[in-house]
Amino acid sequence: MMPRTLLRLAVAGAVAAGGFALATVPATAGPAEKAKPTRTVPVRLLTINDLHGNLEAPTGSSGRITDENGVVVEGAGGVARLATKIEELRTRNTAVVAAGDLIGASPLISAAYHDEPTLEILDQIGLRASAAGNHEFDEGYTELQRVMDGGCHPVDGCSPRGEWNGTSFDFLAANVLKESTGDYALPPVYIKTINGVKVGFIGLVTATTPTIVTAEGIKGLQFTEEVAAANKASRWLTARGVKAQVILMHEGDQVTQGQSPDACPVVVGAGSRIASAAAPEIDVVVSGHSHQAYICKTPDPAGQQRLYTQGSSFGRVLTQIDFQVDKRTRDVIRSTVTADNHVIRPSITPHDKIDTAVSYWKEKVGPVANKPIGKITADLSNSVDNTSPAKANPETQLGSVIADSQLAAVQSTGAQIALMNPGGIRTALRFEQSGSEGPGVVTYGEAFAVQPFGNIVQVKTYTGDQLKRLLEQQVWSVAPNGTVTHRILQVSSSLTYTFDTTKPVGQRVSNIKINGQDVTPTQSIKIAANNFLMGGGDGFSVFTESTDLFSGPVDLDAFSAYLTANSPVAPPAGGRITIIK
Repeated sequence: MMPRTLLRLAVAGAVAAGGFALATVPATAGPAEKAKPTRTVPVRLLTINDLHGNLEAPTGSSGRITDENGVVVEGAGGVARLATKIEELRTRNTAVVAAGDLIGASPLISAAYHDEPTLEILDQIGLRASAAGNHEFDEGYTELQRVMDGGCHPVDGCSPRGEWNGTSFDFLAANVLKESTGDYALPPVYIKTINGVKVGFIGLVTATTPTIVTAEGIKGLQFTEEVAAANKASRWLTARGVKAQVILMHEGDQVTQGQSPDACPVVVGAGSRIASAAAPEIDVVVSGHSHQAYICKTPDPAGQQRLYTQGSSFGRVLTQIDFQVDKRTRDVIRSTVTADNHVIRPSITPHDKIDTAVSYWKEKVGPVANKPIGKITADLSNSVDNTSPAKANPETQLGSVIADSQLAAVQSTGAQIALMNPGGIRTALRFEQSGSEGPGVVTYGEAFAVQPFGNIVQVKTYTGDQLKRLLEQQVWSVAPNGTVTHRILQVSSSLTYTFDTTKPVGQRVSNIKINGQDVTPTQSIKIAANNFLMGGGDGFSVFTESTDLFSGPVDLDAFSAYLTANSPVAPPAGGRITIIK
């Protein structure tokens, strides 16, 4: 019931119902609050989310954010600057907490050592608890336990620091169960006493995790509905006198791009649903996952306004939340709750101790990261313009190259085509890279930043009918404002087809050809893809219909080998997918 030194609870429960409406207006006192004078104590939360091991300030669009004045800040982030801001805002009434994806899909400086560098620095910063995010499961549940509890990696051994001691904080998840026993896989709650009052933190991870993490990474785990799990945890906390309650939630919503980090509204989605429907005893919801910055308030099921925040990603924002707790009732006075999203600007002086730690890990990983592996003739982009249907085109230069690299890596199996999920391509390759070996030179570290997951290139056999049904599972939709949302697989040069967005699902894909030859429904086709897709990731369930599995190299190794063998690599011409809009 209480493993390690922190109080935990395994809970589950029923779904709470209720509508929602998000607004920027200040919260007003609810009917349950007393009008008479109260003796209160201040509490401050400093929160982060979706750090993804970015110890250094990210470059390009990943380091860009709009501030409160509408000014675009370049080069935001960096944990040494983040630590300085935390130190500036920290009081004796402060808890530093997070909303998940602190590790996973990380730059090489952290990922080379299984994110121990990031966890070490978060401990030094004073993190007390974090929700588990979907990326915390990237290397599997056993590995997540190891990084919390300690011990060297079972395959790669100890890092340059020596034996790993584990973290002094836990990843929380009230909605993750062990399938075999129904027990909780991770601590669901953390309780911290601040100024004599107890504050309870409930951890949640998006219930969609099974569709966005490799099947092996979550083997044996069940991810339950978030509101139900949060409400049961809330009831347990309330029964034990913990009335001040905060959800740390790895789920969130989208926003209008370019808005202030303190602005609202959001584009209503899964995060809003949870923030509005969770039990009224819960006072604050800190979110993550969508990599957005916002500060909103939403009515809870009892009609009281409840704060709902998120702090961007990659260490670019630190969220400050302040409120008063009534010492008599031990509950948060909702009318006192305020929040501010602080942009971590490049002008902030780095914290000496944390800067030294980052420099240490940068030096250790340097020889690997700086090794040249090939050349490119121009930028290889991983982005598309989705601002309107007329401009939207799902093919990207880098996606095409990666698909080609995966097909080349397993050519000996007879594989005919390769498919790649665009979400697994984390950044572009730039011809002029800051810190690279020269224009056009691609280093291992730069290639790693593109594909940091360590997925395996696999091959299975499908029929032509299955390939068509697989391509029909792709998504293309247009919002009322004209923004296009799509989930279209990147394809190798051997595959061409037409996708008609004007037709209903099931009739959108036609004219499928492999090496110029028409595909028939009954012919056998060997398809290469990473193990995330082969396990049905991103909703592509047709991938699971074949079982004759061949496992090849790690995707990064395939990509690196292709860059070396075909150097210099030029941007592909495109035209593999014909889109009818």
